[in-house]
Amino acid sequence: MMLSIGILIFDDVEILDFSGPYEVFSTAARVYARLATAQTLFRCFLIADEMRPIRTRGGMKVLPDCVLLPSADIDVLIVPGGDVSEVLDNPAVINWIRTQARDATITASVCTGAFLLAKAGLLDGLHATTHWQDQDDMRASFPAVTVRQDAPWIDCGKVVTSAGIAAGIDMSLHLVERLAGRQLANATAKQMEYRWNTHGTDNSAQTADSGLYFAA
Repeated sequence: MMLSIGILIFDDVEILDFSGPYEVFSTAARVYARLATAQTLFRCFLIADEMRPIRTRGGMKVLPDCVLLPSADIDVLIVPGGDVSEVLDNPAVINWIRTQARDATITASVCTGAFLLAKAGLLDGLHATTHWQDQDDMRASFPAVTVRQDAPWIDCGKVVTSAGIAAGIDMSLHLVERLAGRQLANATAKQMEYRWNTHGTDNSAQTADSGLYFAA
C-alpha cells in the first residue's frame, strides 16, 4: 500500500520546515524499497495555491507539483511554517486545509504552520506546539488551543504539531513510526545520519509496534 504525503508550500515558507519532512518520507521510501522487495511505501509531493515558483524565506525558489485540488488524494498533509502572515489571510488556503484534514489520516504542522491549522479550527480543544518564539503569540491569537513548550512534537491522533524547524524532522520520523513501525523509522534516521529526538508527547493511542506496512 502506498501512502501519499502532501506538503503545502507558500511564499516565505521556511526551507527546512518542508524539506525536512520531505527528506524523511522520501528516505523512508528508499529504505523500505531496499528492504521490502522494491515496494513503494510513501510518495511525496509539494502543493501550492498557484503553479509558479514559490519564494522561500531564505530566497530559494521551489516549483510545486500541483495546485490546491478540491479532492486531492492525501493520506498525510504536512503544513510547514515560516512567515505565515500573508497565507493566514488567504481563505482559499485555510479552507483547503480544513477540507483536506477531514479525509486525511494525519494532518501535521511544523513550526508556525500550527497557526494555519489553528486558523482552520483544527486545534481547538487540543494541545499543540510551535516555534518557541511564537508560542505567546499563538496563545493570544488562539485561546482555544493549549500551547505547550515542553515537547518537540505533540501527537493528538489525527492532528500532530511540532516545534520549530528541525523539530519537524523529529515529528516526521515519529509519523513514519506510526505508519510503518519503529524498525523503519530507526532505519530512516540511521540512513540520514540523524539523531532522532523521540521524546515528544504521544496522545494518539498508537504503539511503537503499530506500523502496518513495514516488513524487512
